[in-house]
Amino acid sequence: MTSSPSNETPVTEAEARRGNRAWWDSDADDYQDEHGAFLGDVDFVWCPERLREADARLLGDVPGKRILELGAGAAAASRWLRREGARPVAMDLSAGMLRHAREAAGRSGVRVPLVQADAMALPFAADSFDIVCTAFGAIPFVADSGAAMREVARVLRPGGSWVFSVTHPMRWIFWDEPGEDGLVARNSYFDRTPYVERDEDGTVTYLEQHRTLGDRVRELVAAGFVLRDLVEPEWPAGHEQVWGQWSPLRGRLFPGTAVFVCDLPRS
Repeated sequence: MTSSPSNETPVTEAEARRGNRAWWDSDADDYQDEHGAFLGDVDFVWCPERLREADARLLGDVPGKRILELGAGAAAASRWLRREGARPVAMDLSAGMLRHAREAAGRSGVRVPLVQADAMALPFAADSFDIVCTAFGAIPFVADSGAAMREVARVLRPGGSWVFSVTHPMRWIFWDEPGEDGLVARNSYFDRTPYVERDEDGTVTYLEQHRTLGDRVRELVAAGFVLRDLVEPEWPAGHEQVWGQWSPLRGRLFPGTAVFVCDLPRS
């Protein structure tokens, strides 16, 4: 990933929302063509390192639990949770991704409620869910991820869990190259300037935010969460598939994903 110049005009939350919604709407078909087989129609894959919820059980026991999946994309994880006996709701900002969720529901026969909404203003009452989760959804794409954490805390019942995976923050140091060029440190880990793409008119077409590990912990603590675990999946032996910047070469040397496992205390 290459960071935008330090004099980049600050991007508002509204600009980020419009740009990323348009991006994922237009990219939904290509994304599913490239990654749909890896993600499956009914599966919960946390990351390109191929860590599956069926093996990791980061959510704990899910039967009967009401679960919100943020940034659900084609909602494969929600359908897996439904098959496991949970009561999931799949939410995404992109109508294009939710179209693929409907198509996958038709193929698999596993249907879950689909909601198009913004993670910054969740359309649910307080204490609505036992678990909120996302695999690479929502959190990296909003300008104020601390506010998004507070929204998650609002809709979680006391004693509930919040589990989310993001690109490991140390990856910000390197360009998004799966080969040897991606092994050279080029960016400052401490530069929080977002990566922004704009069209010829200057309109934001894509935005991704960087936060350090410490930033994430502080956001969680400020929202009232207790961090129970931080999982940094290792690249598994025999896994040769390249996914964007994720590759066997890089994966053997440094982490590509961070999974935060958090609880909302009862008191």
